[in-house]
Amino acid sequence: MKILVLNAGSSSQKSCLYEITGKNLPKTSSKPLWEATIDWTASNDYGFMEITANGVEKEFKLDPEKRQAAMAKMLETLTAGDTKIIENLSEINVVGHRVVHGGSDYAEATLITEEVKTTIKNLIPLAPSHNPNHLEGIEAIEKVLEDVPQIAVFDTAFHNKMPKEAAIYPIPYEWFEKGIRRYGFHGTSHKYCSQKAAEILGKPLESLRIITCHLGNGASLAAVKNGISINTTMGFTPLEGLMMGNRSGSIDPAILIYLIQKHNFDAEKLNKMLNKESGLKGILGKSGDMRQVIIGMNKGDEKAQFAFNMFIHRLRCCLGEMLASLGGLDALVFTAGIGEHSAIVREKTCVDFEFLGLKIDKEKNTNAGMNTDISTPDAKVRVLVVHTEEDWAIACECWQRMNQGL
Repeated sequence: MKILVLNAGSSSQKSCLYEITGKNLPKTSSKPLWEATIDWTASNDYGFMEITANGVEKEFKLDPEKRQAAMAKMLETLTAGDTKIIENLSEINVVGHRVVHGGSDYAEATLITEEVKTTIKNLIPLAPSHNPNHLEGIEAIEKVLEDVPQIAVFDTAFHNKMPKEAAIYPIPYEWFEKGIRRYGFHGTSHKYCSQKAAEILGKPLESLRIITCHLGNGASLAAVKNGISINTTMGFTPLEGLMMGNRSGSIDPAILIYLIQKHNFDAEKLNKMLNKESGLKGILGKSGDMRQVIIGMNKGDEKAQFAFNMFIHRLRCCLGEMLASLGGLDALVFTAGIGEHSAIVREKTCVDFEFLGLKIDKEKNTNAGMNTDISTPDAKVRVLVVHTEEDWAIACECWQRMNQGL
């Protein structure tokens, strides 16, 4: 089965073509036959596309005003030139899409219909940087592969079983009945990494209490018990929770009232400040990239050090919340860009949790490979570094759905 995966971010697009053969899913992830990445922030003047297939890398400049044409160009590289991997697009059996917000209606991978598209569209106000791009990708595929089934894999689905006490906000209950609740995000990553953690530990997922730390430009934690997400840090939108690259995370909501009353803020101005100009970028003043923060720290930049300290402080606080939900801990998992690659973030996060029996081996942490245990031998709580593979997880969800007959 050939599965095309489209993973659209707020300013990027990653696509992969996988082939899964046989009657069962492979126990380990497969490398894609073809990969494409589009970065719309590469330059003020153009987007940048990179294609990898057949051991060949191709690069293209794209017109940012013609995103649909860019999608068509990307698909063209599957069947033409040095990156040709199939004879015809009709060889693709199914297309899987990562969709950030699916609301409360979808708890599993779902065949995309007009009704599903309408739901994704109606939820644009709750994921304005992502859901429009998902619709764009779905509609682009419809034009060139109109008879091929498309499946949505929702970031919110994994958190759908959160107990009500974790999902409902302490505001008048009528607003929950109107859809204002905690949905949670990064679900595909949290689900994959909790499963991979159980595999690394050689224990049934259903027997474990795990906290997964998806730390990237966007960041969230999930408390996973018996394979189910019972709490997470993101909520109604991806803004709640941890301090992030450009997002504030949770703040006193009265600040917003104050800014409206005293400083003439409106919804647009608040949204821009909280989602684009806060977090690490808001404190450092120039970049929300953790790599730049650490470079600044190493140069003695006091503001960079302060931004880092804030990030770690808020991360530890949120870890405490997840611990309280689980009532104990078997494994702490770090994943995504920061979680996988920043040894100092892992070290400083863990240092004050030794009272739980959580200890990391400094050498293992400094030289951590992917999908490894960096704990000391005597640690009661295992600390793992897991390479999140959202695209492969989406492909697996599509394979399973297709084999269930849609």
